[in-house]
Amino acid sequence: MPGPFFADANSGYENAQYVICGVPFDGTSCFRKGSRFAPDVMRANSYNFETYNHLYGIDLDDVNIHDAGDLDVAQDINSTLDMISSHAGKFVNDGKIPIMLGGEHSLTLPFARACKKKYKDLGFVVLDAHMDMRQEYEGEINSHACISRHVYEDITQKYASIGIRSGTREEYEYVGEKHIKVFSADDVFSMGIEKVIGDIRENIRGPIYLSIDMDAIDPAYAPALGTPEPYGLTPRDIRTVISCLAPKVVGFDLVEIAPAYDSGGTALLGARLIRDFIAASARAKS
Repeated sequence: MPGPFFADANSGYENAQYVICGVPFDGTSCFRKGSRFAPDVMRANSYNFETYNHLYGIDLDDVNIHDAGDLDVAQDINSTLDMISSHAGKFVNDGKIPIMLGGEHSLTLPFARACKKKYKDLGFVVLDAHMDMRQEYEGEINSHACISRHVYEDITQKYASIGIRSGTREEYEYVGEKHIKVFSADDVFSMGIEKVIGDIRENIRGPIYLSIDMDAIDPAYAPALGTPEPYGLTPRDIRTVISCLAPKVVGFDLVEIAPAYDSGGTALLGARLIRDFIAASARAKS
């Protein structure tokens, strides 16, 4: 039966290689709210799967995974980011790989920042439908629509995004001026995901923070999203990115599922992608 924690997260904190935490906050979400409910819904769906992952030859029952539960949040984004920062720092400094279940995409910032403090040559790869390169949105500089701008300007310029198909004229001009690595969903379709990953690997050679906004995926596969965009990536594209980058990933998150718009499939896919990341990473470390 589903429990209050992610399936197979049976390890205590001290021995864990991977620490899962939920951040139930969606205060800056602008189209569909409800991602604050996603952590627990993904946890419930995680019990659908066998412990053994045949793709990676890894049984998650043999991997030290700890679920720290949901972190406390405030009503506003700035206080929430402050509150979760200490947890992110502790997980990373204790040598764990943090796995954050959102919640909205703005919540990535403290986890990426904590990884940067430990890994000075950190790169950042995000799968997303949206540029998220705004300086502010609706008066809020820490909006979910600004996360990639903050990462690029404040954390690391070893940055690449995959799956983009939405942004303002100013955002497209900004990434063009800065020569930021941005691969659209159409690029993936025409080039193939393996070629895209190869290009990223040539430019980001050190440790990586990997952030998955579920709206990178076409809403035909994942309809329950905060801001869905048609013409997206396939789940297999996402899994291929995870498989190829997992050996270098030191921090991971999956965000922006809005379960109220779901019949169950989006949260189920999110839970599976998290399990695939853990298995792919554990295989690389075994």
